[in-house]
Amino acid sequence: MKSPVSDLAPSDGEEGSDRTPLLQRAPRAETASEDGFQAPVCCSARYNLAFLSFFGFFVLYSLRVNLSVALVDMVDSNTTAKDNRTSYECAEHSAPIKVLRNQTGKKYQWDAETQGWILGSFFYGYIITQIPGGYVASRSGGKLLLGFGVLGTAVFTLFTPLAADFGFGALVALRALEGLGEGVTFPAMHAMWSSWAPPLERSKLLSISYAGAQLGTVVSLPLSGVICYYMNWTYVFYFFGLVGIIWFILWICLVSDTPETHKTITPYEKEYILSSLKNQLSSQKSVPWIPMLKSLPLWAIVVAHFSYNWTFYTLLTLLPTYMKEVLRFNIQENGFLSAVPYLGCWLCMILSGQAADNLRARWNFSTLWVRRVFSLIGMIGPAIFLVAAGFIGCDYSLAVAFLTISTTLGGFCSSGFSINHLDIAPSYAGILLGITNTFATIPGMIGPIIARSLTPENTIGEWQTVFCIAAAINVFGAIFFTLFAKGEVQNWAISDHRGHRN
Repeated sequence: MKSPVSDLAPSDGEEGSDRTPLLQRAPRAETASEDGFQAPVCCSARYNLAFLSFFGFFVLYSLRVNLSVALVDMVDSNTTAKDNRTSYECAEHSAPIKVLRNQTGKKYQWDAETQGWILGSFFYGYIITQIPGGYVASRSGGKLLLGFGVLGTAVFTLFTPLAADFGFGALVALRALEGLGEGVTFPAMHAMWSSWAPPLERSKLLSISYAGAQLGTVVSLPLSGVICYYMNWTYVFYFFGLVGIIWFILWICLVSDTPETHKTITPYEKEYILSSLKNQLSSQKSVPWIPMLKSLPLWAIVVAHFSYNWTFYTLLTLLPTYMKEVLRFNIQENGFLSAVPYLGCWLCMILSGQAADNLRARWNFSTLWVRRVFSLIGMIGPAIFLVAAGFIGCDYSLAVAFLTISTTLGGFCSSGFSINHLDIAPSYAGILLGITNTFATIPGMIGPIIARSLTPENTIGEWQTVFCIAAAINVFGAIFFTLFAKGEVQNWAISDHRGHRN
């Protein structure tokens, strides 16, 4: 039986409005498809796409974070000793570990500022191709764009040792080129899911797909450390680069842009996907840029994405530094501990995706309700534990625990604002993600710089300020999204101005 809310169509003069109160449960009218049937999950083309893209993002994040581990072995220890900023408020937690290791890798005289430029140069390429990637994917499909994005990043990674030999400038340029390649991947994947993900399976499919990024971090951090110890740092880039090339071959052979062009999809599954999406996609040839940029629901996602990434990059890049220079325990001595928070996030992404779609399909919660609640949990929860991490003093065990909890709770956002682009404008989801991810890349570029400027003496009090600022930004983003987000297709996103109510 259809909900009265679902049958209300917005007028032509306004964007689709969701009359659901902020966090109130609302009955929903969505069915699996127009005829009410649902195609099997096992061996289905859409879930094959989810798992193959999962491994694609696994490779992408492995290629992104492996330099942070390898760089420790690439730099002459005498150079880094000159930039030592260790605080002595806390007692020494760790003792030097005597390990027989390979020392054949070449060393470079790069100080802390130079290392910061090398690590940050990735984002300067990454931010450029977000919106163009989304636009191209919406016009010509995301398969080749995503595939060649990963391939380009993998090939450039193979040349990292050579670029390092040429000098600092060459390595910075190479990392920026890697960022250009990776910049198209998320928008391209969103564009593909606009044609592949039935509305009531979006949370499941997209959480599986993007969870590969977290698992890539979990595996590549300790594995890169092992390779550096027993071989040398150059093999880190050779190994992950070759893995990326192998994935590209599988992707090109097994994936199609749409269900209509897939060679092995069953007619039953194709009909199920197409019928579930037929009221949501636009036939417009031009992109409605002005109405899109004036859409408040889009800016709600922008604010949430920017805010979440500020805290995410704080946790990714700054908390290990806090542990090393303030708590005086080098977390990189234990690759497993450095990966545990991202393992928790990976598990949370998978489970929250299942929970979100079950709430919508079986318990009749509205799409908007689910997106709001999951975003609140995934943003305010990490903010609380990030602040707590700054106020625990010198307790390393609690620092690891709070870091793990904070990063784990962030996984809820994968079924919150992170996929809301597909709810409000499935035809332009790739472009919308390109827009929001452009803003969300800024924290990765300026966050560490601001944190360094706020911690000249590396005291616990200075770092408390850093964590409180990050938490406040996260809370603001969660509240803004809760107030202004929508859960249904907006008028400007469909050619006939008739919204499909979610």
